[in-house]
Amino acid sequence: MPVKLRVAAVQFAAGEDVEANLAACVRMIDAAAAEGAELIVLPEFCNHLSWYESRVTAHRKACTLDGPFLRAIAERAARHGAYVKLNVTLAREGGRTTATSLLYGPDGALLGQSDKLTLMGAEGDHLDPGQEPGPIIDTAVGRIGLYACMEGVTADVTRDLSVRGAQVLLNSLNSFAVDEASLHIPVRAAENKVWVIAANKVGSLLPEEHLPAIAERLGVPQEWLHGAGESQIVSPDGTVVAKAPRTGEAVAVADIEVAAADLKVRADGVDVLARRRPELYGPIASAPVERTAPAGAEAVKVAVVASADPASGAAEAAAAGAELIVLPELAFGEAERAEVVAELGKALAGTSAHAVTSARDGDAHIGLVVSAEGEAGAQVKLHASPATPWATRLGDAVEVITLPFGRLAVVVGDDAVTVETFRLAAIADADVVAVPRSAGEPWETELGLPERAAENRVNVVAAWSEGGQILDLPADFTLWTAWEGPFTGRISHPIVADAGPGVTYGVVHPAQAVNRFVSKNTDLVGGRAWRALSGLIATRS
Repeated sequence: MPVKLRVAAVQFAAGEDVEANLAACVRMIDAAAAEGAELIVLPEFCNHLSWYESRVTAHRKACTLDGPFLRAIAERAARHGAYVKLNVTLAREGGRTTATSLLYGPDGALLGQSDKLTLMGAEGDHLDPGQEPGPIIDTAVGRIGLYACMEGVTADVTRDLSVRGAQVLLNSLNSFAVDEASLHIPVRAAENKVWVIAANKVGSLLPEEHLPAIAERLGVPQEWLHGAGESQIVSPDGTVVAKAPRTGEAVAVADIEVAAADLKVRADGVDVLARRRPELYGPIASAPVERTAPAGAEAVKVAVVASADPASGAAEAAAAGAELIVLPELAFGEAERAEVVAELGKALAGTSAHAVTSARDGDAHIGLVVSAEGEAGAQVKLHASPATPWATRLGDAVEVITLPFGRLAVVVGDDAVTVETFRLAAIADADVVAVPRSAGEPWETELGLPERAAENRVNVVAAWSEGGQILDLPADFTLWTAWEGPFTGRISHPIVADAGPGVTYGVVHPAQAVNRFVSKNTDLVGGRAWRALSGLIATRS
């Protein structure tokens, strides 16, 4: 494996003219190769807009593996001696049409292909989802995984590729959402400690003649229905090392050290993949179950307490009317469970508030939900941590506690680093997740917690000794419902309120957790590609 690899993410527009689209692909491959790129990533749906009159039309306009479009791409890869990844629609046997990511090698050979598992919105009207997990492609430059757009809006597919050994993830996008570049793309690198190379579209993502009518029907300015660009290359710590502009054709280039993706241990000693417990994650790879629990409250006042005197801070927040109060983990030091419950119970006396922290319970680290009446619920920490070596007894499930304002889950300490923890909470129909924790790596607050709220459609209230975050679910969430405010291009990003020292107040909306449809027929939680996620529950040596 070379020490350094020059990679490129290219962005351009594609329309309904297949020949013009092929010319754009070739031109941009040439441009990236001219900058010395050895691995080049193109956007999603390079052959045609993802807009068709019918399934028959989509199938007729799709590529074939031996057809002229893909032959030309293979020839270009061979001409430049480069790896080329792109996404096109493919005509499959039996009338099926898939959105397929393909990787060509420097000799022009097709090295691997992956059918998109989760289709976005109207894509499902004309295309068929994939049924199998994508391969890990072992190449001379590293182990490569392929994914496309909506597959990266939630953590499942990229996590599966990472636990199966991918060092570099290649993402082709066809998205107008600006929170792809600001959130969904970089977080996949940081949470898995892998490289991510992502190429998005620019230009209209819909037929130009239909654009005004569609924009009017959705209540969205026409320019927001263009590809959001900002193609980028992200390092395993979540740093964006190269990024293209918001608009216009561009090539983002960087030299990367692929082997950096083999370093999975954080500064605090946590190995982000080795500490996983696949035996707990069965619900993620199981058929979804329809929610039966009623919706939570429309709005709830919450507080983050980051105070040297946690009991006084909790008392102040409760007196101010906060219904949910979150303190850092082990806010009372290593005081035992009963002592912490007693202290918080006194602080909340005369109120209906519930407070969340964690405590030592013998050989377990346990999250506690406390009211004036005493302990209202508990969550044993699920994953071992170097920070609490005494906590050898681990929990075996995410517990959801029904409170007056809705369904609450507690994620204890650095369980927040493990993406599966929040996924389990969402599958269990939590409306709010409380996170008593310690400060972690910068990406955890910049990307990690916001993404856990966004991809799982849960409100999150987190506290650590220096502050915290309140992540509220906006009512403006999907283009398939009317927006209360102006459309900003952000589709699923939560409203973020950072908390400082002392007591910080905010509001979350538990009832909004019921709506998980990010687009037509695309449920962030219930629509997960569960049949193709067996890698998440496989035990590895």
